[in-house]
Amino acid sequence: MSAEATNPASPGAVTSTSLEQGGTPAPRRRARPRIDLRRLGRAAFLGSAARDRLPDAIGHVAEAHRAHHPDADLEPLRRAYVLAESSHRGQMRKSGEPYITHPLAVTLILAELGAETTTLTASLLHDTVEDTDVTLDQVGEEFGAEVRFIVDGVTKLEKVDYGAAAEPETFRKMLVATGNDVRVMSIKLADRLHNMRTLGVMRPEKQERIAKVTRDVLIPLAERLGVQALKTELEDLVFAILHPEEYRHTRELILGNASREDDPLAEIADEVRAVLRDSGIQAEVLIRPRHFVSLHRTARKRGTLRGSDFGRVLVLVNEDADCYGVLGELHTCMTPVVSEFKDFIAVPKFNLYQSLHTAVARKDGQVAEVLIRTHQMHKAAEAGVIALGNPYAPPSEEQSDSDGARADLAGDGERVDPTRPGWLSRLLDWQEAAPDPDTFWSTLREDLAQDREITVFRADGGSLGLPEGASCVDAAYAQYGEDAHACIGARVNGRLATLSTVLRDGDTVQLLMGQDPASEPSREWLEHAHTPVARIAIQRWLAAHPTHDEPADGPGTPGDLPEAEETAVEPAREAVGARPAQDGSKPAPDASPAAATAVVDQPGATVRLAGCCTPVPPDEVTGFAVRGGVVTVHRVECAGVARMKATGRAEVGVHWGDTTEARVTLVAESFGRPHLLADLTEAIALEGVAIVSATVEPPSQQRVRHTYTLQLPDAAHLPALMRAMRNVPGVFDVSRAQHHVAVP
Repeated sequence: MSAEATNPASPGAVTSTSLEQGGTPAPRRRARPRIDLRRLGRAAFLGSAARDRLPDAIGHVAEAHRAHHPDADLEPLRRAYVLAESSHRGQMRKSGEPYITHPLAVTLILAELGAETTTLTASLLHDTVEDTDVTLDQVGEEFGAEVRFIVDGVTKLEKVDYGAAAEPETFRKMLVATGNDVRVMSIKLADRLHNMRTLGVMRPEKQERIAKVTRDVLIPLAERLGVQALKTELEDLVFAILHPEEYRHTRELILGNASREDDPLAEIADEVRAVLRDSGIQAEVLIRPRHFVSLHRTARKRGTLRGSDFGRVLVLVNEDADCYGVLGELHTCMTPVVSEFKDFIAVPKFNLYQSLHTAVARKDGQVAEVLIRTHQMHKAAEAGVIALGNPYAPPSEEQSDSDGARADLAGDGERVDPTRPGWLSRLLDWQEAAPDPDTFWSTLREDLAQDREITVFRADGGSLGLPEGASCVDAAYAQYGEDAHACIGARVNGRLATLSTVLRDGDTVQLLMGQDPASEPSREWLEHAHTPVARIAIQRWLAAHPTHDEPADGPGTPGDLPEAEETAVEPAREAVGARPAQDGSKPAPDASPAAATAVVDQPGATVRLAGCCTPVPPDEVTGFAVRGGVVTVHRVECAGVARMKATGRAEVGVHWGDTTEARVTLVAESFGRPHLLADLTEAIALEGVAIVSATVEPPSQQRVRHTYTLQLPDAAHLPALMRAMRNVPGVFDVSRAQHHVAVP
């Protein structure tokens, strides 16, 4: 049975190819005739055309190409077709069609979107090296280095050589190639679209597997590259395979709406045309039907669908200023839904998308969404990076409509170079560190699932693009790579913050870096790492240092920190300078949160005061040697001391020097009441103690837990401070902080 007969989204069904973007039947207009792939296949078998004319089989490709590039040289396409047809001759697709119909269909998709000649040439040849005797060297000799590189980029790796890793490693290779030439991914997306259109000939389990990879990897990539025309059809094809019942229900809704006599969306479009005509603004007003997935999401969001929910009104104008003119007229003459307004022209999306979004309401309650954009913006919205033409040609040599699109894109790190956007650079950075194909594959899917990005500003004036939900940990690794292991805290918008703090769009973050060569990341950081580059870097360090990573009371114990990480829980330790020990041992410059000097009986050692128990004079203390010539100092009653002694760790003698200033962490347990936090901080201030940081946990059973990191001018004053805090009404206990630590 043919692919068309078995694929739910094939010709004859209501799909995004038979409808304009798949929502409701498009307004009547002169449409390009559907290409008969079987007829083209038969034409291919008749042999190559004479060398002085274009083969009939790719006439439709040439027509679509010339519509976007009237002066394009078609000779490379003729030669590429001749080579592809002769190389694939005798090969058949599972649908029963000659194989040449596939590269022809892929090339037509790209030609319709406005791809330039080099892309189309490589598209015709994209399977020759993989499936025929044609070599990359032959492609390069005949068509040049650019076409050779693109064909190589989309050529799959052999399962014979890579086994189960062939698919993830192929995608890794393809992404790396895309980093050098974005046209590689353009061809891959068109290739997957045609394969999805004809997937019905495959076994159901294979259809499902391919659909899931398309959903998890290809569709997010199409979204990031701005190729909405491919993304929306891929979404509908995946929807039909993975959610057949919902697909059928949505299809029935579309057909039912198409059969109704009244069309509120058309009436609203007519009203918009009248408003703009009266105002003298030249504009094209179209109805933009929702595709299947979009309509399904709308139905889930709104429940009962109204006629105006089946599409959007699209207004196309010539100049940017006209977009705002249209907006003003619609908001003046019609009833706007102000909450629906979004300006993606002033603030474009990271994937090249620009448009004004608004909505207008009628008296009967029908609300229509309106998209306002220029013709050039519309081209970029549909074709994304494909609309750039040849993105690597000098402007003087590439005189296409895409020049305007490129000129509008400079403004931030994501769009300064649309051929190498920030998200792609970050992806290429972390993939190099992925230790194996499985990690790469799972991390890639996780990374691509993060579909909204934020921008945070660095204290030095730069900026970082991060996924929504990213923390200070992610910012540290985005800025410093593996050097972020030494991060000890952060300031967010000028205020001290823990590394777990989730960043918001527009935040300013200053990362506080220590200087200790023995600095190590914390296992707890993994709980707050949202980006692949952060997670992979932390996991690689932990895997390379298992003895420092495994807690004594069992793996995975919540809250455990490796010994050398104990000070990582204290932010802003640069606020107090380290002082030299009297016997020549030196405190770590970033790891002495207390200015009190601990003197160890191990000359030349670096001293670190343990963050788990925050020892201060006159506490009785002991020490343990850890990696890098560091001695950590603990209170003798610290739970970590007992665990380390139980493992046979040798103690190092420690005593306090003459300095009395100290930093300590206290925990106040209290009953919840108004103004409690203000009263506690006032009591601390009256004792002459500075608050370095403070956190208040959410109330639990009417009880509240406050944690303060405090700077004492005199460590001997600690008992009096704790008494003053206990005297605050509602406070029933104040104690020194105790953190669980791992045994190094």
